[in-house]
Amino acid sequence: MERLRTLSEAECYERCYGWRYSEDTVKVLPRGGRPPVEPDDFGERLRLLLELRLDAREPEAA
Repeated sequence: MERLRTLSEAECYERCYGWRYSEDTVKVLPRGGRPPVEPDDFGERLRLLLELRLDAREPEAA
């Protein structure tokens, strides 16, 4: 069987996988029932946890 024309990448993808979206979308799901964390609060908690890990290191590692 002889091809009439060369298929484009989009046409090949559609034949293999079906229709695809023209733009990428991401749906953000809520965290497992926990209330949302404020960005400032989260950053502060992260900083405190880092300080605790640094303080818990052995003296040689510091």
